[in-house]
Amino acid sequence: MSLERTSELLPPLFGDGHGQYRIRILGNSGRISHRSTLGEELAAVLGVPLISLDSVYWKPGWQESTREELREDVHKLLSQLDIGWVMEGNYNSALGNMNNPQVTDTIWLDPPLALYFPRICVRTLRRLLRIDPPCSPGCDESVRKAFFSRNSILWWCLTHHMVVRKREQENLRTNGLHVGGTYRRIGGWGAELAAWKQRVRDMVAAGSVPHSREAHSMNGAE
Repeated sequence: MSLERTSELLPPLFGDGHGQYRIRILGNSGRISHRSTLGEELAAVLGVPLISLDSVYWKPGWQESTREELREDVHKLLSQLDIGWVMEGNYNSALGNMNNPQVTDTIWLDPPLALYFPRICVRTLRRLLRIDPPCSPGCDESVRKAFFSRNSILWWCLTHHMVVRKREQENLRTNGLHVGGTYRRIGGWGAELAAWKQRVRDMVAAGSVPHSREAHSMNGAE
């Protein structure tokens, strides 16, 4: 059965089987772009906190956290949240698998570069003009940072799009819904994401709690 067909047959979110959701949102852009809107929407619909890894990683003045600091700060945050959470941001090289056992659902947003790159350009411009808040407190955008820095999100997107896609495709293959894992890919130009978000809203409105992932696997949804 195809990955897309498997995703359609299963609930839009699994949770832990007891009505609690611990969700990772990943994207090809590396940092907040289209993910933040989805993260905010999911957190609001589910009534859980939103954790932005950008705001954890970046300290005022664009000071980067060390791997150890990021892991410690994320662990501290998660230990304080017993009602579930939505976490957005990749940072896989720094976090590794430290929080994977806790994750109930992983959403990989995989839109075309031609769709999300212009959005990142617009968001960067809005941050330069101080219309939108920075990705982390005390990390205001500048022309140099946005266009001429090794940490430029625009340059990063262009050079890492295929690298990230290849990595996440492998993660999907080994930990996708079709093999009883947590990974769910949402691609396309927006229709697939909109349909999935509606399914989440319908599930929450109905008050339904999905059975465990293992139960679905045993029922032949693999």
